[in-house]
Amino acid sequence: MFISLLISIFMLPPQERMVTQHLSGMFDHGPLDQGQMQLQRTMKISKRFFAFGILTCIAVYVAYVKWHLGSKPFVGATEGVAESRGDKLSHQAVSTDLSVFYGIMFDAGSTGTRIHIFKFAQQPRETPRLTHETFKALKPGLSAYADDVEKSGQGIKELLEVAKKEVPMELWKFTPLVLKATAGLRLLPGEKAQKLLEKVKEIFQASPFFVRDNCVSIMNGTDEGEQLYRGSFCTPGNSSRRSVGMLDLGGGSTQITFLPRAKATLQTSPSGHTTSFQMFNHTYKLYSYSYLGLGLMSARLAILGGVEGKPLGEGEELISPCLPPGFKSEWQHAEIVYKIKGQKAGEPLYESCSNKVAKMLYKKVHRAGEVKDLDFYIFSYYYDCAAEAGLIDKEKGGSLTVGDFEIAAKYVCKTMEISPGNNPFLCMDLTYITFLLQELGFPKSQGFKLARKIDNVETSWALGATFHYIDSLNRLQY
Repeated sequence: MFISLLISIFMLPPQERMVTQHLSGMFDHGPLDQGQMQLQRTMKISKRFFAFGILTCIAVYVAYVKWHLGSKPFVGATEGVAESRGDKLSHQAVSTDLSVFYGIMFDAGSTGTRIHIFKFAQQPRETPRLTHETFKALKPGLSAYADDVEKSGQGIKELLEVAKKEVPMELWKFTPLVLKATAGLRLLPGEKAQKLLEKVKEIFQASPFFVRDNCVSIMNGTDEGEQLYRGSFCTPGNSSRRSVGMLDLGGGSTQITFLPRAKATLQTSPSGHTTSFQMFNHTYKLYSYSYLGLGLMSARLAILGGVEGKPLGEGEELISPCLPPGFKSEWQHAEIVYKIKGQKAGEPLYESCSNKVAKMLYKKVHRAGEVKDLDFYIFSYYYDCAAEAGLIDKEKGGSLTVGDFEIAAKYVCKTMEISPGNNPFLCMDLTYITFLLQELGFPKSQGFKLARKIDNVETSWALGATFHYIDSLNRLQY
């Protein structure tokens, strides 16, 4: 309103400008008398005043725009033109709701590729909060296409269609699109992993979403734990979970993350087991470590006696005391097919399997003494195995102890001495989980909470990584 008032004062209508020009032309026909000279001087002053007025309008307008944009709660999420190669969004205001924005994260795991589409809301001068998540997963993982890169794009394109349906079209070019790969690609030779990432990047750059040069990458293990923990800050009711630890059992690696209360934990932890991160102007010191090769599928291979990425020779088999006696089959891992079989009947299955697992895990993990005094959520294959063994409700989750896993392992192994059942690996998997938790420092009485979702959000590192990525674009104002 103020600007309009200034313009109405200083801007002459076209008709008045025409009159002024006409009068000026009249003064060119002869010598000027004193009255005409006075009128011309007055007009020159008016022109200067007119120019000064225009400059004043511009200055006031620029100041108003700066103030107006500075008062917005979120800069760049739903305003600005996306520059696919730039480090941040350029800021050109458009008429959209600045309090709502989206982020898309692809989780390229060892056994599947998942898309997380997060919707955030932010009130002025407050921290953003997650309001909705859309999740979909496809199998197999990207690493399965290491020798046929072109096929890897089919699943990526299918999941992008999900994103297009979920994110409003007018926000596509403002929505960051990212893929982060985990243990599956970390276990691949570098050249093969890079070709897969380049293919994904090519597809992303052809999409309508906001894409940077670093839109695809391989996470290191510590990042997984940190981002999993960071994500707990972004959901409703998060304050009660900031002192809760988290255990994640993937296919290729397993992570442990918690916020230490004891100084001794930080002082005695091996190099690389602690990390710092900032969140909402606070610095947190985390115990976080990822054990590559100790995810459930990689552990299976190690217990069977195989080597990651190395096919068996002609006529070779992997014989394991953790498989039912007389059992014989094939098992595929990381695009390699292995012939496997169980040992002949003899020592009870649980005892023979536990001995094998204990040897495989010997000195592989660090025990943090403090964990026995903390509450922990456990996710992924911990959840799946517990549900398959009937320890928790498949949909609702539940609570159990290390001892519950042990009891289930003994029971399943005993029944497999008679029949392999639907999952011949369940004896091995439950035994492995039992020993892994104890090696990490958890006593048999230690209780855990198991959940697929917390506050209707899939439990994974994806939420924290998405929030951190958006933060890195300098698009959040606290």
